[in-house]
Amino acid sequence: MSELQSSELQQFRDMVKRFLEKEIKPFYNQWEKDGIIPRDVWYSMGANGLLAVDLPEEYGGSGVSYLYSMVILEEASYANYGSLATGLSVHSDIAAPYVLHIGNDAQRQQWLPKMASGEVIGAIGMTEPGAGSDLQAIRTTAILNGDHYVLNGSKTFITNGQHADLVILAAKTDPNAGAKGVSLFLVDMNLAGCARGRNLEKMGLHAQDTSELFFDNVKLPLDSILGEAGKGFSYLMNELPRERLNLSVCAVAASEGLLADTIAYTQERMAFGKPISQLQNTRFTLATCHTDIAINRAFVDSCVNLYMEGKLDATKAAVAKLSSTDMQGRVADACLQMFGGYGYMLEYPAARAYVDARIQRIYGGTNEIMKEVIARSLVGR
Repeated sequence: MSELQSSELQQFRDMVKRFLEKEIKPFYNQWEKDGIIPRDVWYSMGANGLLAVDLPEEYGGSGVSYLYSMVILEEASYANYGSLATGLSVHSDIAAPYVLHIGNDAQRQQWLPKMASGEVIGAIGMTEPGAGSDLQAIRTTAILNGDHYVLNGSKTFITNGQHADLVILAAKTDPNAGAKGVSLFLVDMNLAGCARGRNLEKMGLHAQDTSELFFDNVKLPLDSILGEAGKGFSYLMNELPRERLNLSVCAVAASEGLLADTIAYTQERMAFGKPISQLQNTRFTLATCHTDIAINRAFVDSCVNLYMEGKLDATKAAVAKLSSTDMQGRVADACLQMFGGYGYMLEYPAARAYVDARIQRIYGGTNEIMKEVIARSLVGR
C-alpha cells in the first residue's frame, strides 16, 4: 500500500488529471454524439506516456508498475469518461499484456512499441454471435494449410473494433478438441479478408467504438500464432484476473466520481425551502453509497496488492468483479434518483454514469459466470 500513496505516483496522477482536463473534457460530449473517439487522441495519449505504461522500456513502455496503469483507468473513470476507460483498458491492460507475456521477442518488438506510441491500437477478439462467456463454443477456425493458417469466422461486440490494427484473436485450430483446440493469433487487420462491420449502437459507452469483425479465408503467417497451438484457453484463463481487476478498479473509481458529483448537486438543489442534502432520505442514501463504495475500495485495493505480488487468483478476481460492478449499478441508480428529472437528461453526469455502468456486469465474463467461478472454488463443479 505504500507505493499506492507514493509521491511519485501522486505526481503521475496529477499529470493524468491535467491531460484529461485539457485534452478530453472539452471534446468528450461531442465524441459521445459522434459514437467514436478520434484516432489522433490515441496518438496524443501515446505521446504523453499514457498507453501501456507498465511495458518494459525496451518495448516502448515506461517500465513502471501496474499501479500507474491503474491510475489512468481510475482517473478516466472518476471523471465519468467510461468510453475512454474501456478502450484504454482493452488496449493497454489486456491486449498489450497478452503480447508481452505470451509472445516471442520478435512479436513483442513488432507490436509493443507501436502500441505504446498509439500507432497501433489493440483489441481482443473472443466474443462471437453464439459464444459470449462460453469461449469453448467459438466457431471461428484457423486451419493449418502448409506454410500458413486459413482464418474464417466472425467476432462481435469488439471493443476498439473500428480503430483496431491488431486483434488478439481466439480461433479453433482443432475444431474437434474442445477447449484444447483453441489457439490465439495476432491478427493484423490490414490483411486481405479482414473486414469491419458497422460501429454498433449501444445503450451506453457511446464514444467507445464497438464492432463486428469478419474474417474470410484470411491467410495468417505461421508466426501469427501467439504462444503454442492448442493452449489458447489456458492463456485466456491466466490473463483474465487482470482484466477483471481492471473492471473492478473502474467500477470503484466511477462510483466515487459519481458520488462526489451527487453530493455537490444535493447541496445546491432546493426542495421545501432547503437543500435536499438536509433531508434524511438524501443523507441516508449518500451514507449508504459511501459505505458500499468504501468496502469495495478496500477489497479491490487488496486485490491490486495481490496482483502486484503475482498472487491474484481467478476466484478473488471474480469476487472483486462481481461485488464492485454490482455495487456500481446500485450507486448509479441511487445517485441518479438524487438528481430527480434532471438525472434522466444525458447532459447530467448521472445519466451517462448510469447507462455506462450497466455493461460492467456483462463484459469480462457476466456476473453470473463470476458466481459460477466462485462456487467452483467452494464446492467444486
